[in-house]
Amino acid sequence: MDTGRGTLVAGWVVLAAGLLTVVASLGALRLNYGMADVQGESMAPSYRLGDDVVYARVDGDEVRRGDVVLFSMPDRYPGGGLVMQRVIGVGGDRIVCCEGEGSARRLTVNGRTSEEPYVKDGDANGSVPQRYDVRVPQGRLFLLGDHRLNARDSRFFADDHGGTVPAEAVRGRVTEDRLGVVLLAGATLFGLLLAIAGLIGVLAGRTRRRRSAEFDTELWPAHF
Repeated sequence: MDTGRGTLVAGWVVLAAGLLTVVASLGALRLNYGMADVQGESMAPSYRLGDDVVYARVDGDEVRRGDVVLFSMPDRYPGGGLVMQRVIGVGGDRIVCCEGEGSARRLTVNGRTSEEPYVKDGDANGSVPQRYDVRVPQGRLFLLGDHRLNARDSRFFADDHGGTVPAEAVRGRVTEDRLGVVLLAGATLFGLLLAIAGLIGVLAGRTRRRRSAEFDTELWPAHF
């Protein structure tokens, strides 16, 4: 009786299942999430230089006002890296700056005052003195940094579609909910442990079969 065959077969099955789990979970992780590090202070105090952020890969038409997104516009921001800014307006919105004076200045979105608790020092427009009135074209987004005094955002590109960014430039939406990442990372670790267990089973099965073959040879030596 081949005592190692069952162990060997089970080991290969477990090893294959583990490798498939690792590949599938890593693929899902890469497909649905990304990580980036903050390169400047334009989103302070929400996100500061050196912070690591997790973003969910979404299409630009899935984002909403208030979302923080990462996008790529090498013509506007040379270097090809991802830029992080906050969505202030989506297609069809009218953004007007600013109502009030000094620290009481506020943006209005579609005629309504926009409360922005995330803005650094409550300064809605930073050092930009001029007012602006932008109707966001369909399929585009109006984006600003949270640190308006230190952000080169939609305000500085008024000649290009009112400073708006095409929705297809968005690569992801920053998320604080990391449950999906944790679950997929856990699945990857489980698959790795499963693969190791399967490899151990394969090695054990081969060892048993070899010993069984040696034992049979000792009992029934070949005659020539």
